[in-house]
Amino acid sequence: MMEVGDNQPLRLDSRQDRPSKIILSVSNFVQKSKLASGPTQLTPGVTINGQGIDLNQNCTAPSHLDLTSMEGDTFYKKSTTSPVVSNGSDRQTNGDTLTQGEGSPLHTTNTDVRLPTEEELLKQLEEANRMLEADEKSHIARAVFSTTPGHSRKGSGSSIVSSTSSNSFYSPQNSNEGEEANGSSSETLWDIWGRIINDWDSVKKKPTFLKELVRKGIPHEFRGMAWQMILGVNDSPYKQEYAEHMKKTSPSEKLIRRDIARTFPDHDFFKEKDGFGQESLFNVMKAYSLHDREVGYCQGSGFIVGLLLMQMPEEDAFAVLVRLMQDFRLRELFKPSMAELGLCMFKLECLIQELLPTLLIHFQTQNFDTSMYASSWFLTLYVTSLPLSLARRIMDLFVSEGMEIIFRVGVAILQSCQEDLLALDMEGLLKYLQKDLRSRFEQEPDQENLLSTAYSIKYSQKKMKK
Repeated sequence: MMEVGDNQPLRLDSRQDRPSKIILSVSNFVQKSKLASGPTQLTPGVTINGQGIDLNQNCTAPSHLDLTSMEGDTFYKKSTTSPVVSNGSDRQTNGDTLTQGEGSPLHTTNTDVRLPTEEELLKQLEEANRMLEADEKSHIARAVFSTTPGHSRKGSGSSIVSSTSSNSFYSPQNSNEGEEANGSSSETLWDIWGRIINDWDSVKKKPTFLKELVRKGIPHEFRGMAWQMILGVNDSPYKQEYAEHMKKTSPSEKLIRRDIARTFPDHDFFKEKDGFGQESLFNVMKAYSLHDREVGYCQGSGFIVGLLLMQMPEEDAFAVLVRLMQDFRLRELFKPSMAELGLCMFKLECLIQELLPTLLIHFQTQNFDTSMYASSWFLTLYVTSLPLSLARRIMDLFVSEGMEIIFRVGVAILQSCQEDLLALDMEGLLKYLQKDLRSRFEQEPDQENLLSTAYSIKYSQKKMKK
């Protein structure tokens, strides 16, 4: 297997009966979403974003649906299988011409591509991602992948990289528009992550290199694919298990139905009653309640599931959720005793005492307990507290670095806002940390500064494990 940085040629698959792996990877997983806005209404219990939630609940759901597109946003649904065909135009990628003949599969010419060194790759990725984030109208940020009748993606057990069917395809017209608007930066970003995905077996053996790549930023359209590959669930048996759960009923169905409308109520994908988004959310929550009966259904996890569904189909979201719950201690947070959540609050307070002692004294003077503002940070991975664009970046980091990044971001938030917080009483502190954070970090420069601060936080894994 070729190593990234070896400066060896990487030959794209040029067989006439099989499209490029990179293109197929992209076509299977690209989609786009809009920011959610406004506070989320929840039920009594632990506080999330100023509202209460019930965590000791256990779920079922109806059937699979067909693909629905919503005002420029494309989301996954099930459909019948058919090969992907092109619309008769070409796309140039770093010297490799990807030819598309009308009514025929995508093909690639027999051209060699040389990989840059790791240092060059990181620099290219950082620059390309910076330009992408700075231009919301760039091709990558606004690429729309559509689904045509008869096109589908493989379900359980299919490989992300080499799947031979897709429910969406890339529009060359949109590509040209993107290149005009953003020069070559969008192509560079696609190129870099295409190489990373295509040579994943080599990249995954370099955890430090991969960690740095993720910190530079994952392009939005690659996120669903990247999360699955980092977590190792692209060929997970959980996807087949999901299909079995869809045939069953759960004792938590009524609770899930009740709470679905309160999850991302202002997001286009989820706000339609009994729409595709709500049904997808119901299905995944139901499946997990059947998979893990000890935890069952817990409302806070619905926000995490919603974020996953913005990036990938239901069965993939279920596989990712199971892995996050099992290997990242999320299920411990959601257990009825909530002992793990209490431990996280204690650890966070210890960090604040060590790094921000003046702020902790102020909190204590105002009887402002850590759990009053930080419970939702851990239970929803900041989805209910920060803009969705930033929550996605944090999820990138979470699948790469684990719970440590949640602590780092928490301290970074308090450090960045310390001057404002020191001037507030208890009521003001509640409002600021539960409602105002979203607007405080709405702009991309503020988000980048927050993440840079989080990376620089002194965090000792040994000390935190004691």
